[in-house]
Amino acid sequence: MTTMTKIKGNYVSTTNACKLCTPMGAALAIRGIEGAVPFLHGSQGCATYMRRYIISHFNEPIDIASSSLGEKNAVFGGGPNLKLGLKNVIEKYRPALIGIATTCLTETIGDDVAMILGEFSAETRTNAMPEMIHVSTPSYSGTHMDGFHEVCLAAVKAMAKAGAPPHDRINLLPGFLSPEDIRHLKEVIAAFGKDAVILPDISETLDGPALDTYPLIPGGGTPLEGIGKMASAPATLEFGSVIDRSAGTYLRDRFGVPLYRCGLPIGLRETDAMLSSLCEIYGTKPPQALISQRGRLLDAMVDGHKYISGKTAVVYGEEDLVTGMASFLSEIGIRPVLCVSGGKSGRLKEAVTRATSEITDQPPMVKEDADFHEIASLAQELEPDLLVGHSKGYAMARENNIPLIRVGFPIHDRMGGQRILHIGYQGALLLFDRIVNSVIARQQDLSPVGYSYM
Repeated sequence: MTTMTKIKGNYVSTTNACKLCTPMGAALAIRGIEGAVPFLHGSQGCATYMRRYIISHFNEPIDIASSSLGEKNAVFGGGPNLKLGLKNVIEKYRPALIGIATTCLTETIGDDVAMILGEFSAETRTNAMPEMIHVSTPSYSGTHMDGFHEVCLAAVKAMAKAGAPPHDRINLLPGFLSPEDIRHLKEVIAAFGKDAVILPDISETLDGPALDTYPLIPGGGTPLEGIGKMASAPATLEFGSVIDRSAGTYLRDRFGVPLYRCGLPIGLRETDAMLSSLCEIYGTKPPQALISQRGRLLDAMVDGHKYISGKTAVVYGEEDLVTGMASFLSEIGIRPVLCVSGGKSGRLKEAVTRATSEITDQPPMVKEDADFHEIASLAQELEPDLLVGHSKGYAMARENNIPLIRVGFPIHDRMGGQRILHIGYQGALLLFDRIVNSVIARQQDLSPVGYSYM
């Protein structure tokens, strides 16, 4: 009788990715530009999948056009389909801008999108020709955040022009935040008595009011006129700890616009850093309203510290969000034991270490280019008190009976993912209450007698 020995070796397949596809991030950023229509150059299935995924989080309709390539296009090229699709979008939507993102299929067959768009512009005779930008976004090359940042860079390259009169509106490049986050950023800037060009601005386009009629293109978004004037802004404030080539660096290097960069303003320290940058740009002190918000956050942190001190957490998601949450958890007394992302910038470990080293003497384990198979295995070993991330971690939380604090994107199993406030002192206060109450609820559930008074 032969005894079979199970060989445990390395695996290279992804079982459940901790990232989303690159053109999805591009579509989300395009949706944050006024009068824009996202257009995927690829198969119809890509656009259908992304629409369904985005709608489930934001609970808003979203149209994503497609060149709808079939088998023969994979052989002969997708140029004719792309031109026909653009013609149909222009006639039906009358957009101010079309953002074209490529998919794995069109990148693999090697379509020269820039050349095709040049031919289309030369062949098309219409007074309604919109601005067109395109980005190369095959999913095998990165994550949704790569597609998101590429759109911002492409928009600035295409539209920001030198020679506009100087003005006092700063450029604000927030990265992928929630609509509620963007609305709060506007309130922060308004507290200084100022205004900003926010790129992209999804505060209305992906979380709008109920309307009597369905608009083909929702109102809101970053005005094209504002993007055109970004080259003459007094400064750019850009959020991100791991980004490298970006719209902010382009505006600095090409037009000399001063660049201020900080991590996502999640928690006390990172929000302090954001306000410090704004105060330096505007040459003023922090507004009293924001000082009061900071004081309320500090008061809450003192009140709730005894319930969460010494707890541990696994944090996963987009690299900048993971870094911001790790910083915040550390400062409220929760030790992040594992920080994981599907991104592979090569800068996550450095960013997380920098964000946590001043508070904890036990740096978290950091994993890049990971999937949920690996995260779940590590979580079982580490036995954290909390999981912090989006809805794709629910199965892991359920299997290990660990509370899940839902942040970021996507949130598909709860209402209001688009209205979660992550940033600023107010966002930190709301997150703090959610975390503390989750810990208290867990203790109540485990108590043999239960209790109704803390």
